[in-house]
Amino acid sequence: MVTFLKRHYPILLILLLAAILRFYRLSEYLEYLGDQGRDLVIIRRFLQTGDFFFIGPQTSIGNMYLGPYFYYLIAPSLWLANYSPVGPAAFVALIGIATVALIFYLCRRWFNFSTACIAAFLYAVSPVVIKYSTFSWNPNVAPFFSLLFIAFFYQAISTKNYRLLLLASLSFILALNCHYLCLLLLPPAGLFWLFHYRQHPSSRQTLLRQTLIAILIFLISLLPQFLFDFKHHWQNSRAFLNFFTQRETTVNLKAYKALPQFFPLFQQINTRLLFGKNEAFSLPLTLVFSLGLILLFFRLPQKNRPVFLFIFSWLVFGVTGLGLYKQHIYDHYFGFIFPAVFILAALSISTVFSLGLFPKIFTSVFFSTITILSLAENPLRYPPNRQLQTNQAIVDSIIAKSAGQPFNLALLAKQNYDPPYRYLLSLRQAPLYPVEEKRTNQLFVICEPWQITCEPINNPQTEVANYGWARLDSQWKINGIPIFRLVPYEN
Repeated sequence: MVTFLKRHYPILLILLLAAILRFYRLSEYLEYLGDQGRDLVIIRRFLQTGDFFFIGPQTSIGNMYLGPYFYYLIAPSLWLANYSPVGPAAFVALIGIATVALIFYLCRRWFNFSTACIAAFLYAVSPVVIKYSTFSWNPNVAPFFSLLFIAFFYQAISTKNYRLLLLASLSFILALNCHYLCLLLLPPAGLFWLFHYRQHPSSRQTLLRQTLIAILIFLISLLPQFLFDFKHHWQNSRAFLNFFTQRETTVNLKAYKALPQFFPLFQQINTRLLFGKNEAFSLPLTLVFSLGLILLFFRLPQKNRPVFLFIFSWLVFGVTGLGLYKQHIYDHYFGFIFPAVFILAALSISTVFSLGLFPKIFTSVFFSTITILSLAENPLRYPPNRQLQTNQAIVDSIIAKSAGQPFNLALLAKQNYDPPYRYLLSLRQAPLYPVEEKRTNQLFVICEPWQITCEPINNPQTEVANYGWARLDSQWKINGIPIFRLVPYEN
């Protein structure tokens, strides 16, 4: 045991740090909004009634649906947590820690120990990465499965162990079920495959056979979505087609159009992931990182070049693909290239330092600067949002005010919807009814007052409008959120 600790203490310390940053007061820091409530409602129904689902979460753009495997993936954690929303969040946090470990393992295998330590450490302390490792959401596990796909694919091709393409296919299936942007993993993999195919004619037959098997596995994974589409008049397929054919506000399929956006996007990604979201240091640090990448092309040892080029193409195709998107790029959109950024940054730092291309103080200052910037923006420095606790307090107050009688519910909010409240009410077996199913003698209206005016009477919100004429009976606040009890006007 002592020998094991001595040999592995660097990664053990990094993993311990990653665990602290992700699990400390997790129930208070986790995000609990509409998407989380929606997922929990669906998964709980599956666990309790066996109501299988054939599609997953809906995308924010294009009215498309992802595959269902993310739901199946997190279902055990919800069951083990006795249906507490903290269960899936804890599972996502564990996936985040596993990503740190996988980065370390792969960097040590592909490059060297120092690169592995730097990459794992920077990933562990990145504030944006931490944020997306502390609540349940389908994009949050995309970094892990994207890296797993890259690892299996590279190992399959580089060692000619083509059976690993099956594991690469399974990893890609799970990545794609997290976010459709993971389709951008295919261009670098395709180029690497074609280059290998041309360079190794004696292996072509085996390579083709195993590739076709991997593709077949992928196509079989689409069966649930196909069945859903078949039943719903090809709704998802038409939405997917419209996304790429009606491109006024979606994507530009002319790749050269992404070139002017490449460096600004590269800078944005570095700022968010590596530089602690600090805009003041963004440009000079990005230029230093870019210089490090250029030096890798000329000074990296020959044995490391193939995997470096593969990871670099992963990043380049990812940024280029994002540059074709015509709307705002949010942090979670580039989750599929999270690991590539940290691996290349660590490789640049360790290579420049070990080869003495610049004074060692230069690389030490660069590493120290990005570490300090990340730690300075660490989410634990700020008070927790306590969204789950606030939701629970609101639900408790509604149950108390309803006096055990049936009620309807509505939420007034600009950027949220009501499944989080409905889920917690269902756990308490509250007599909540959809207003379309039953108009009760009381309607509780929750108003999240950020960017909206709280006016529940005659509000056009569907649940309020469908309730009909009503008058205000009482109101109160919990953590600054007003709750109104409305009763039929004739009362």
